[in-house]
Amino acid sequence: MSQTMEERIQGLGIVPVVVLQDAANAKPLAQALCDGGLPCAEVTFRTDAAAESIRIMTEEFPDMLVGAGTVLTISQVDNAIKSGAQFIVSPGFDPEIVDYCLEKRIPVFPGCITPSEIAQAVKRGLKVVKFFPAEQFGGASTIKALSAPYTGLKFMPTGGISATNLKDYFNCKSVIACGGSWMVKGDLIAAGDFQKIKELTEAAVKLATSLRR
Repeated sequence: MSQTMEERIQGLGIVPVVVLQDAANAKPLAQALCDGGLPCAEVTFRTDAAAESIRIMTEEFPDMLVGAGTVLTISQVDNAIKSGAQFIVSPGFDPEIVDYCLEKRIPVFPGCITPSEIAQAVKRGLKVVKFFPAEQFGGASTIKALSAPYTGLKFMPTGGISATNLKDYFNCKSVIACGGSWMVKGDLIAAGDFQKIKELTEAAVKLATSLRR
Protein backbone atom coordinates (compact mmCIF):
# COMPACT_ATOMS: atom_id res chain seq x y z
CA MET A 1 0.00 0.00 0.00
CA SER A 2 1.50 3.31 -1.07
CA GLN A 3 1.97 6.07 1.46
CA THR A 4 0.24 9.41 1.24
CA MET A 5 2.34 12.55 0.90
CA GLU A 6 1.54 13.40 4.53
CA GLU A 7 2.76 9.98 5.67
CA ARG A 8 5.99 10.29 3.70
CA ILE A 9 6.70 13.71 5.21
CA GLN A 10 5.84 12.48 8.69
CA GLY A 11 8.23 9.58 8.23
CA LEU A 12 11.07 11.99 7.49
CA GLY A 13 10.28 14.37 10.35
CA ILE A 14 12.31 17.24 8.90
CA VAL A 15 11.82 19.01 5.58
CA PRO A 16 14.94 20.94 4.50
CA VAL A 17 13.87 24.34 3.16
CA VAL A 18 16.24 25.18 0.34
CA VAL A 19 17.01 28.47 -1.40
CA LEU A 20 19.14 27.94 -4.50
CA GLN A 21 20.62 30.87 -6.36
CA ASP A 22 22.31 28.62 -8.93
CA ALA A 23 20.79 25.41 -10.32
CA ALA A 24 24.31 24.02 -10.69
CA ASN A 25 24.24 23.44 -6.92
CA ALA A 26 21.04 21.38 -7.06
CA LYS A 27 22.67 18.00 -7.75
CA PRO A 28 25.47 18.16 -5.15
CA LEU A 29 23.03 19.54 -2.57
CA ALA A 30 20.55 16.75 -3.22
CA GLN A 31 23.41 14.25 -2.98
CA ALA A 32 24.44 15.68 0.40
CA LEU A 33 20.88 15.50 1.73
CA CYS A 34 20.41 11.91 0.54
CA ASP A 35 23.81 10.82 1.86
CA GLY A 36 22.97 12.52 5.15
CA GLY A 37 19.81 10.44 5.49
CA LEU A 38 17.25 13.06 4.57
CA PRO A 39 16.13 12.51 0.95
CA CYS A 40 13.81 15.49 0.87
CA ALA A 41 13.81 19.18 -0.07
CA GLU A 42 11.35 22.04 -0.25
CA VAL A 43 12.88 24.22 -2.96
CA THR A 44 11.58 27.75 -2.55
CA PHE A 45 10.42 29.80 -5.52
CA ARG A 46 12.30 32.84 -4.24
CA THR A 47 14.87 32.59 -7.03
CA ASP A 48 14.90 32.09 -10.79
CA ALA A 49 16.82 28.85 -10.28
CA ALA A 50 13.97 27.10 -8.42
CA ALA A 51 12.23 25.30 -11.29
CA GLU A 52 15.45 24.07 -12.89
CA SER A 53 16.77 22.97 -9.48
CA ILE A 54 13.62 20.91 -8.89
CA ARG A 55 13.96 19.33 -12.33
CA ILE A 56 17.57 18.35 -11.69
CA MET A 57 16.83 16.91 -8.23
CA THR A 58 13.88 14.84 -9.36
CA GLU A 59 15.66 13.51 -12.45
CA GLU A 60 18.95 12.71 -10.72
CA PHE A 61 17.36 11.37 -7.53
CA PRO A 62 14.00 9.82 -8.45
CA ASP A 63 13.44 8.43 -4.94
CA MET A 64 13.90 11.84 -3.34
CA LEU A 65 10.84 13.75 -2.12
CA VAL A 66 11.02 17.20 -3.71
CA GLY A 67 8.45 19.95 -3.33
CA ALA A 68 8.12 23.62 -4.18
CA GLY A 69 7.92 26.26 -1.48
CA THR A 70 7.03 29.95 -1.37
CA VAL A 71 4.51 29.33 -4.15
CA LEU A 72 2.51 32.53 -4.63
CA THR A 73 0.77 32.12 -8.00
CA ILE A 74 -1.05 29.54 -10.11
CA SER A 75 1.64 29.84 -12.78
CA GLN A 76 4.26 28.91 -10.19
CA VAL A 77 2.22 25.84 -9.28
CA ASP A 78 2.15 24.79 -12.93
CA ASN A 79 5.86 25.52 -13.36
CA ALA A 80 6.76 23.57 -10.22
CA ILE A 81 4.70 20.51 -11.13
CA LYS A 82 6.00 20.56 -14.71
CA SER A 83 9.53 20.56 -13.26
CA GLY A 84 8.76 17.50 -11.13
CA ALA A 85 7.64 18.91 -7.77
CA GLN A 86 5.59 16.42 -5.78
CA PHE A 87 3.97 18.87 -3.38
CA ILE A 88 3.27 22.58 -3.07
CA VAL A 89 3.87 24.79 -0.03
CA SER A 90 2.70 28.39 0.25
CA PRO A 91 3.54 30.85 3.05
CA GLY A 92 -0.09 31.90 3.52
CA PHE A 93 -3.58 30.64 2.81
CA ASP A 94 -4.43 31.62 -0.77
CA PRO A 95 -7.86 30.12 -1.61
CA GLU A 96 -7.14 30.30 -5.34
CA ILE A 97 -3.93 28.31 -5.08
CA VAL A 98 -5.38 25.79 -2.62
CA ASP A 99 -8.51 25.18 -4.69
CA TYR A 100 -6.47 24.85 -7.88
CA CYS A 101 -4.18 22.26 -6.29
CA LEU A 102 -7.10 20.31 -4.88
CA GLU A 103 -8.80 20.32 -8.27
CA LYS A 104 -5.61 18.99 -9.88
CA ARG A 105 -5.03 16.48 -7.05
CA ILE A 106 -1.73 18.14 -6.13
CA PRO A 107 -0.69 17.82 -2.47
CA VAL A 108 -0.71 21.33 -1.01
CA PHE A 109 0.30 22.69 2.38
CA PRO A 110 -0.81 26.31 2.80
CA GLY A 111 0.36 28.53 5.62
CA CYS A 112 -2.21 28.93 8.40
CA ILE A 113 -1.63 30.88 11.61
CA THR A 114 -5.17 31.86 12.65
CA PRO A 115 -8.35 29.94 13.48
CA SER A 116 -10.06 31.58 10.49
CA GLU A 117 -7.41 30.31 8.06
CA ILE A 118 -7.46 26.87 9.65
CA ALA A 119 -11.25 26.79 9.33
CA GLN A 120 -10.91 27.39 5.60
CA ALA A 121 -8.36 24.58 5.34
CA VAL A 122 -10.55 22.16 7.29
CA LYS A 123 -13.55 23.13 5.17
CA ARG A 124 -11.60 22.01 2.10
CA GLY A 125 -10.64 18.71 3.64
CA LEU A 126 -6.95 19.46 4.18
CA LYS A 127 -5.27 17.23 6.76
CA VAL A 128 -1.97 19.11 7.10
CA VAL A 129 -1.13 22.83 6.96
CA LYS A 130 2.05 24.83 7.25
CA PHE A 131 2.50 27.07 10.29
CA PHE A 132 4.67 29.99 9.24
CA PRO A 133 6.60 31.89 10.47
CA ALA A 134 6.46 29.56 13.44
CA GLU A 135 8.68 31.25 16.02
CA GLN A 136 7.36 34.74 15.30
CA PHE A 137 3.77 33.60 15.84
CA GLY A 138 4.21 31.90 19.18
CA GLY A 139 5.84 28.64 18.20
CA ALA A 140 4.86 25.35 19.77
CA SER A 141 2.54 26.88 22.36
CA THR A 142 0.41 28.51 19.67
CA ILE A 143 0.21 25.27 17.72
CA LYS A 144 -0.94 23.44 20.83
CA ALA A 145 -3.65 26.07 21.39
CA LEU A 146 -4.83 25.91 17.79
CA SER A 147 -4.89 22.12 17.91
CA ALA A 148 -7.40 22.04 20.74
CA PRO A 149 -10.50 22.90 18.64
CA TYR A 150 -9.11 21.41 15.41
CA THR A 151 -8.18 17.96 16.64
CA GLY A 152 -8.03 16.32 13.23
CA LEU A 153 -5.57 18.76 11.70
CA LYS A 154 -1.79 18.35 11.66
CA PHE A 155 0.88 21.03 11.34
CA MET A 156 4.22 21.45 9.59
CA PRO A 157 5.83 24.45 11.33
CA THR A 158 8.56 26.38 9.53
CA GLY A 159 10.40 29.57 10.37
CA GLY A 160 12.99 30.02 13.09
CA ILE A 161 13.23 26.30 13.82
CA SER A 162 16.66 24.88 14.55
CA ALA A 163 18.38 22.08 16.42
CA THR A 164 18.00 24.06 19.65
CA ASN A 165 14.18 24.29 19.63
CA LEU A 166 13.23 21.24 17.56
CA LYS A 167 12.26 19.37 20.74
CA ASP A 168 9.55 21.94 21.55
CA TYR A 169 7.79 21.25 18.27
CA PHE A 170 8.15 17.48 18.37
CA ASN A 171 6.50 17.59 21.78
CA CYS A 172 3.33 18.73 20.00
CA LYS A 173 1.27 15.70 18.99
CA SER A 174 -0.22 17.64 16.09
CA VAL A 175 3.18 18.33 14.46
CA ILE A 176 4.03 15.77 11.77
CA ALA A 177 7.30 17.37 10.65
CA CYS A 178 9.29 20.58 10.89
CA GLY A 179 10.63 22.64 8.03
CA GLY A 180 14.06 24.12 8.54
CA SER A 181 17.12 25.47 6.79
CA TRP A 182 19.78 25.12 9.49
CA MET A 183 21.34 22.13 7.67
CA VAL A 184 21.18 23.81 4.23
CA LYS A 185 22.36 27.34 4.97
CA GLY A 186 22.83 29.63 2.01
CA ASP A 187 26.44 30.42 2.80
CA LEU A 188 27.36 26.73 2.85
CA ILE A 189 25.65 26.17 -0.50
CA ALA A 190 27.36 29.22 -2.01
CA ALA A 191 30.73 28.02 -0.73
CA GLY A 192 30.14 24.55 -2.14
CA ASP A 193 30.65 23.00 1.29
CA PHE A 194 28.38 20.03 0.68
CA GLN A 195 30.36 17.83 3.05
CA LYS A 196 29.39 20.16 5.90
CA ILE A 197 25.76 20.07 4.71
CA LYS A 198 25.88 16.28 4.78
CA GLU A 199 27.26 16.33 8.33
CA LEU A 200 24.62 18.81 9.52
CA THR A 201 21.95 16.68 7.86
CA GLU A 202 23.19 13.54 9.60
CA ALA A 203 23.12 15.39 12.92
CA ALA A 204 19.58 16.65 12.25
CA VAL A 205 18.36 13.16 11.43
CA LYS A 206 19.98 11.74 14.55
CA LEU A 207 18.45 14.46 16.70
CA ALA A 208 14.99 14.06 15.18
CA THR A 209 15.12 10.30 15.65
CA SER A 210 16.04 10.63 19.32
CA LEU A 211 13.32 13.22 19.97
CA ARG A 212 10.53 11.25 18.28
CA ARG A 213 11.02 7.97 20.14
